[in-house]
Amino acid sequence: MELVDKTINSYFDVWLGPRDPRVKGWLLLENYTPTFIFSVLYLLIVWLGPKYMRNKQPFSCRGILVIYNLGLTLLSLYMFYELVTGVLEGGYNFFCQDTHSGGEADMKIIRVLWWYYFSKLIEFMDTFFFILRKNNHQITVLHVYHHATMLNIWWFVMNWVPCGHSYFGATLNSFIHVLMYSYYGLSAVPAMRPYLWWKKYITQGQLIQFVLTIFQTSCGVVWPCAFPQGWLYFQISYMISLIILFTNFYIQTYNKKASSRRKEYQNGSTAIANGYTNSFSSPENNVKQRKQRKD
Repeated sequence: MELVDKTINSYFDVWLGPRDPRVKGWLLLENYTPTFIFSVLYLLIVWLGPKYMRNKQPFSCRGILVIYNLGLTLLSLYMFYELVTGVLEGGYNFFCQDTHSGGEADMKIIRVLWWYYFSKLIEFMDTFFFILRKNNHQITVLHVYHHATMLNIWWFVMNWVPCGHSYFGATLNSFIHVLMYSYYGLSAVPAMRPYLWWKKYITQGQLIQFVLTIFQTSCGVVWPCAFPQGWLYFQISYMISLIILFTNFYIQTYNKKASSRRKEYQNGSTAIANGYTNSFSSPENNVKQRKQRKD
């Protein structure tokens, strides 16, 4: 395994140049192999998990879901606060910020972004809970793509550009995750569900986040500094892929359902007959009516 790690690391050094020495020896960052193995295991569980659960009763997971989502809410809030204060302390330039001019603030950003990288490993549990609860309709291409790629991307970010211009997307994403995981934590409590109305706006916030990240990243291309240009172009490309996938999710989840409800109202819903409304629906219909969860 050590020989494999050295071989892989030597290839990365040739392709991407020298790594940032400030993260040398940090947990999971020394070699790419653990991150790659975690990602492969994640994809195997996504593939085999629903097959294993096919003839089993779904787990409730209600209590652990509240704890899990609360924990990620607090972690996201911590990361958002530390990133904002670190950027202010280092006097970061919005238009382009290199990775070595922020002094001690750079190290503060690096430490927080390591937690951001590690949180992407924790967030694999989002999918595992879907599998255990047999909410397989929520394991979409968007969901798996986003979860599987983020851990790998941030391993490379942490090894080559662990601060500077890399802060912006992580800061916005941490803020969105405060809203998202607090929503899902509260939704795990049945008594709270009637009061939760902002799920649709979380998706809108995610799309705004991607657009703002593209704009800020593009500033580093137009007004360059010592931050590597290749990373900027890669981030722009990745954000575009997320915009396409999230826009499709938004249309499928909200616009088409709203259009379907309008048609049912105009034509007379089959659920309203003989002067009363049928308040019960089959489990299959309940599954169809659930909104998909995404990152």
